[in-house]
Amino acid sequence: MDDDAYLPIALRLDDAEALVVGGGGIAANKTKLLLGRCPRILVIARDLNDEMRHWQTAGRIDIIESDATDALLKAHLPRLRLVFAATDDRAVNRRVAELARAHRVPVCVVDDPEPSTFITPAIIDRRPVQIAISTGGAAPVLARRLRTQIETLLPDGLGGLARFMRAQRHWIRTNLPDMMPRKRAWEDFLDGPGMEAALAGETEKAREMLAAAAEHAPRRGEAWLVGAGPGNPDLLTLGALRLMQNADSVLYDQLIPESILDRVRRDAERVFVGKQRSRHTLPQSEINAEMIRRAKAGERVLRLKGGDPFIFGRGGEEMAALTAAGINVRVIPGITAASGCGAAAGIPLTHRDCAQSCIFVTGHARADGTLDLDWPSLARRGQTLAVYMGLTPLARFAENLRAHGLPPDWPAAIIERGTRTDQRVHIGTLSTLAHLIETQGIVSPALTIIGEVVNYRRH
Repeated sequence: MDDDAYLPIALRLDDAEALVVGGGGIAANKTKLLLGRCPRILVIARDLNDEMRHWQTAGRIDIIESDATDALLKAHLPRLRLVFAATDDRAVNRRVAELARAHRVPVCVVDDPEPSTFITPAIIDRRPVQIAISTGGAAPVLARRLRTQIETLLPDGLGGLARFMRAQRHWIRTNLPDMMPRKRAWEDFLDGPGMEAALAGETEKAREMLAAAAEHAPRRGEAWLVGAGPGNPDLLTLGALRLMQNADSVLYDQLIPESILDRVRRDAERVFVGKQRSRHTLPQSEINAEMIRRAKAGERVLRLKGGDPFIFGRGGEEMAALTAAGINVRVIPGITAASGCGAAAGIPLTHRDCAQSCIFVTGHARADGTLDLDWPSLARRGQTLAVYMGLTPLARFAENLRAHGLPPDWPAAIIERGTRTDQRVHIGTLSTLAHLIETQGIVSPALTIIGEVVNYRRH
């Protein structure tokens, strides 16, 4: 059989009747494909599983509790649109296929493509959006694996977006009778915040955006504060990946590795706002102003931030500045460094035997070099400290903890480039942290975990 002989099509079933021969789990899977698509589903089976019986009770399928005899099949085949042969008897399935083909009714024999006239692809269902993946029957497991991979890239609101667009077709055709302007309006809508509004179910806002696109109004920009996680691109959220693919420009700093930037849309403009040689970090006020300027010019501005935007990421400051300027803001949380790096290093942040709480604390010193923290509350047993952005003042940090009651041999670990392929984990104590940094050449990005949970580390 030639694998290239299959033509992928979408078959209309809303006025049809379909037949499933079989009453077990495989037959139920095929019946499930028909539910909601085909109004009349007939099942011929001597025995039914619980799922099939439930659908019968609910009035969703009709059952003939009988063997699939030639006489019974011939009585029903002339009016059928398609047939699934899904019993555990190969001979019965092939006889069903033979009769169906004689009546020119499309038939699928489960796990037996030779007598079949069609096969069912692996389906991603975001109705009315449906994506089918077929290998022509050659490798169905591969098709299912590809379906899983593609499905993770598609937002849950895709069906709602398609229904919104269907509902607006008459309106936009009336207002833009010429095809090319109408096509450009739809493209502007999908490339702008209108699509995001429709995906989120914000119908009125989406309708306003479509009307603006139809009037050739300047595109209204917005800003996206997106957490990129601790560094490994596999830890990006689905929401982050989607916005990274839709951005017009991306503002990033040295905490974002190239492996994550490679996931940003290829033609998006990259704007580095972190440290450069012989130049200090771009002031936060200038970063805010740049995002506002670009959003007001109609761009979809992606502020890509390591970890989570709202955990030592200045996301709150940026959101306040943007909303004050009238810019629409979306925030996508990310896996913060403490949980990501702790997991990658095999260190639990909490453990019922030694840590009933976990405190996130920044190790950044003030301009005068002081660390103004509540040391008595930090220097306690029964908790874990996750110290962000604090290699240089880490020695003084450890001294203060010791001065307020923690012992010199209190466990600590520095996780360098956590979650990445070049991650390094340095195990020590409060008294050895400074020595570790000096002798091991530890550099940022690095996170320090302090507490007895370090003793539970597993490789």
